[in-house]
Amino acid sequence: MQYASRSRITATPSVLACLMAGLLTLSVPSDASGRRQAPVPATRAAAASLTTTASTTASASAGASATPVKRPDFGREKPSKDALQVASWVLNSNDNEGSAFVIVDKVRARVYVFTPEGKLHGAAPVLLGLTKGDDTFPGVGDRELSNIAPNERTTPAGRFVAEPGTNGHGQDIVWVDYEAAVSMHRVITSNPAERRLQRLASPKPDEHRISFGCINLPASFYEQVLAPTVAQKETIIYVLPETRPAAEVFGFREGSRNKPPQTVPRVASAFYLDGA
Repeated sequence: MQYASRSRITATPSVLACLMAGLLTLSVPSDASGRRQAPVPATRAAAASLTTTASTTASASAGASATPVKRPDFGREKPSKDALQVASWVLNSNDNEGSAFVIVDKVRARVYVFTPEGKLHGAAPVLLGLTKGDDTFPGVGDRELSNIAPNERTTPAGRFVAEPGTNGHGQDIVWVDYEAAVSMHRVITSNPAERRLQRLASPKPDEHRISFGCINLPASFYEQVLAPTVAQKETIIYVLPETRPAAEVFGFREGSRNKPPQTVPRVASAFYLDGA
């Protein structure tokens, strides 16, 4: 038995259009006399429907893939460019890893405490190291205050994991950099000649440079805002630089870390914290 050879049909766009028209025509119902009704221009309607569906799907897909930009809420505060930039980077890169975070702006001599979502929990003035600088001098944390030269009294910049601690007198503090003996604590007023309370109230940032490197806070702010935040959950502290660009210190990229998570003792040497 012989079989007829099969020829290949190439489905060009024009052929497909004819086939679609034929199928659509065959689907048209007949009237009572058996005559087919006039074909409904379903091809154009179907094409329009397909176009609309495709556009809707594309828009939905694009919307799903777009990541909304997170913006920090500073409330009524007017942050510096660096503070705003770092806070935005923290949120959008998830550098805080879902933790509450603190930004210390040394140039403005101000601290900002944020919820994990970037909403301002509180802000206050701070006192900082006597000398401007972003690095810690080697071994400064192991020396007595009298052996720390004025040019060595800096507040280091960088990313730190806050850790609750206690000084030698039983007073609670928040460690910033344990190795450098830098912490955040209530303002120290034991030496009236330093005028620390007056300095905190001064609108001039230069007046806020007096400590040995620690970050002094108003007592009420420390007790009502900072300490409870650190006690409740892990908190990341970002101390902004004053001699280098913030982008250089923090990297502004995922995975950039200035300091690794720290495990520190709860009690610090008393000689340093008594007058820091």
